Amino acid sequence: MKRIVWTEPAKADIRRLDKPTAMRILAALHRFADSGEGDVKALQGREELRLRIGDYRLFFVCPAADTIEIRRVLHRREAYR
Repeated sequence: MKRIVWTEPAKADIRRLDKPTAMRILAALHRFADSGEGDVKALQGREELRLRIGDYRLFFVCPAADTIEIRRVLHRREAYR
């Protein structure tokens, strides 16, 4: 399993969500960290990767082979602005 590191903006984003949505996002993140399973895409013009979880987008980078750094967790209407 990869180590998950949260930035302060990402922590604030996840705290802002209702509990069922936050739990669904965390479950998908842990599934991705364990098995690499999920809808992940590299973004054009950005160094970040994106994990799609329903209407939410989790933006992250992998600074090392065993680490995932979560940068933001946003609703899709706000994610690409």
